[in-house]
Amino acid sequence: MNREQIFQALRKNPEISVLIIGGGINGAGVLRDLAANGVDTLLIDRADFCSGASAASSHMAHGGIRYLENGEFRLVREAVQERNRLIENAPHLVRPLPTTIPIFKVFSGLLNAPLKFLGWLEKPSERGALVIKIGLMLYDAFTRGQGTVPRHQFRNRAASLKLWQRLNPQIRYTATYYDGAIFSPERLTVELILDAEAEGKHAHALNYVSLSGINGNTVTLKDEMTGSTFDVRPQLIINAAGPWIDASNRTLGLSTRYIGGTKGSHLILDHPELRAAIGKNEFFFENEDGRIVLIFPLGDKVLIGTSDTPIENPDEARCTDDEADYFIAMLERVFPDIKVGREQIVFRFSGVRPLAYSKAKMAGQITRDHHIQEDKLGEIGVYSLVGGKWTSYRAFSEQVTDKALAFLGRERNRDTQQCPIGGGRDYPWTGYAQVQFMKTIHLPAPWPKILFNRYGTRAKDVAAFMAAGEDAQLKHKPDMTRREVIFLAQHEKIVHLDDLLLRRTMLAYLGQLTRALIEELADSLGDSLGWSKAQKNADVSLALEILRDRHGVEV
Repeated sequence: MNREQIFQALRKNPEISVLIIGGGINGAGVLRDLAANGVDTLLIDRADFCSGASAASSHMAHGGIRYLENGEFRLVREAVQERNRLIENAPHLVRPLPTTIPIFKVFSGLLNAPLKFLGWLEKPSERGALVIKIGLMLYDAFTRGQGTVPRHQFRNRAASLKLWQRLNPQIRYTATYYDGAIFSPERLTVELILDAEAEGKHAHALNYVSLSGINGNTVTLKDEMTGSTFDVRPQLIINAAGPWIDASNRTLGLSTRYIGGTKGSHLILDHPELRAAIGKNEFFFENEDGRIVLIFPLGDKVLIGTSDTPIENPDEARCTDDEADYFIAMLERVFPDIKVGREQIVFRFSGVRPLAYSKAKMAGQITRDHHIQEDKLGEIGVYSLVGGKWTSYRAFSEQVTDKALAFLGRERNRDTQQCPIGGGRDYPWTGYAQVQFMKTIHLPAPWPKILFNRYGTRAKDVAAFMAAGEDAQLKHKPDMTRREVIFLAQHEKIVHLDDLLLRRTMLAYLGQLTRALIEELADSLGDSLGWSKAQKNADVSLALEILRDRHGVEV
């Protein structure tokens, strides 16, 4: 069903079992699980799906090795299992990631954990080789028997410098362990939502629809595109609005203080020298001030970050020049002879982690665990989803769904542990199987490989659409076609041009946008979505302003 058909269906029958507020990863995960269990559910987001906190991900599916020091063993065990499930269920978007820690000391940091426990630690000591070795042995123990990723390796200085010749020669050791890389968290979220809707007409998702108010058992929603309102009558509201949870609850008439989020910012660099120096590895390490930072291979670019600072208003989250200078300066600790400047920044982004409100002295000490806060509005239940992390979204969604099913008096009949996501369905794992799969895509080379790399097995649907009409390569992006863009517009709930640039593709993140390409993409979208010339121009202006204001991109 398209957007207007969903509106018509809801106006005809406003009675729904569950209303989900927020289309980030937690909301999408709950929608998928409820839909799989036959629950009539509506998800709304005031902007596009995965355009808030979930879009500020470090692109890692990780078990959280540093949470071991806080004694959060249950969280690490859950996250490691969910990391492996992501690699198995979405192999087109999530892949094993060798992660290397450069180590400059040997015995430092042995007292971090006990001093944290006693509340005596203001700033942790730098972790040395012994602490890191113990941590990685524990980390491997959580993965034992699952076989998804290899065990960790320790290397001395000579072996490390042989592998990474640009590495700081002052290192004592390096340690390499495996987590997962999420190439496009935004696509993963959208594909989860599309999978949910594919379960049947009982599950719907609407972007650019906001929560307007509540009167008794009736919740009023607003279409942000037209300004019109409509009512629904849910039995249960699941507030998955991330850092905006308390604001959404206030709109419902609830006064809560559940969220005390911290801001995380990142840069993406076009720096072939640095990209070659890290190879296939992420470098994950502790800077001299104790902050955990990363250098991450993202396609042919390099992602660096991240900050962890308290913030009051999540709408104000931006990657500042001071943060950019900090990230660039921290590279010298690991690769001292590689020079990086602001001119190599092609994209910056920032978001707020929806962490539980805490009086912890240091942001890094706030738990990344998740929980459900329960409230009631008359007969309507309200569940606020607090905390969590990208990697463990499915487990959190399962817990929320179990509680929702109990509230509704229903039983679970399916779980999502082994449910493939989008283009991960029937995925060909071996090189030979992938070649055979691409032979079923009836387009001339190199299109089968291009589409498979972008969409996994959904490439067959995209290719069939491309072949069903007159098509042409984009003049300013020859590895995309006009009908590929139209497919995304018609099948992936695109409303605005920035939905395409930032969330259905990686064009903006990878620094591939030019003004000419933006205009060309707007023409294809406009023709597909029925835009007037004025609408097209307005959307181009909106996209350019979002790119400039939120991401530091001038085109």
